[in-house]
Amino acid sequence: MSPRRNARAGTRPAGHRGASGPTSGKRRALGQHFLRDEAAAARIVALVSPTARDLVVEIGPGEGALTLHLARTAGRLVAVEVDAELAARLTARFAGAGAEILRADALAFDWAGLPSRRPDPEGRILIVGNLPYSVGKPILMALAGAAPTLAAAAPTELALMLQKEVAERVAAEPGGRTYGSLSVLSQLVFEVRLAFTVPPGAFRPPPLVDSAVLHLRARTAPPVPVADARRLRAVVRAAFAQRRKSLANALAGGLVLPAERARVVLADLGIDPTRRAETLSLAEFARLAAALETA
Repeated sequence: MSPRRNARAGTRPAGHRGASGPTSGKRRALGQHFLRDEAAAARIVALVSPTARDLVVEIGPGEGALTLHLARTAGRLVAVEVDAELAARLTARFAGAGAEILRADALAFDWAGLPSRRPDPEGRILIVGNLPYSVGKPILMALAGAAPTLAAAAPTELALMLQKEVAERVAAEPGGRTYGSLSVLSQLVFEVRLAFTVPPGAFRPPPLVDSAVLHLRARTAPPVPVADARRLRAVVRAAFAQRRKSLANALAGGLVLPAERARVVLADLGIDPTRRAETLSLAEFARLAAALETA
């Protein structure tokens, strides 16, 4: 699987002791925990059930635990691996097996260009992977930015493993401390379900934290009316940037807006200006963004 950063201490995987050069330096910085549980790998792939009509993009294949399962059923499989040595090993291992190994950074990958890679124009675009702890959230946000608002855009459905704490934040509902900008921005474009957790023992070497797998389906339209997606993202980020403050004060600071003006806009919407950002629903954020755009 892909490089995973241990939140409390970096570790190096067995089999890479003595490696040298820039690639091994990156491994040491990230820490790698390769999935070794075949049952867990099969469960992850089963969430999206690839067919011969589908394009599958795997993020961070690492040692190929998921790649092996995906190559058997996907119409086309593209595996994106940033580590040069791992990419070379995977290329040799899966030569002739229908897997295309690309040495690339998932944060810089052309997700929006995926439709042209599909083996069937009517097939789905599936994203599967074990996201590195260190860059899991930015990758998820990049995928959210490329998610479809039209049926032909990419991606369609995703099965992603992240640190459990991050996965719970993505799936969180309003009202709790885990609900934040990651929850709102993800749920605006995906139907989110926390499918199952994966214990440390499923990896080699075991991390110090649990992991969890998210099953996401890209929405064909936002669940609430969104006039300006960019403005909405700015409002959400501002609201949660200082989440201990009242909503009016957080918006004033994050959007460089007079606090009194923020209070008036909120009151006009029937939203108590003293509420905290984590209490607002997606619909309330959408209404707020639309009102602030014209304020």
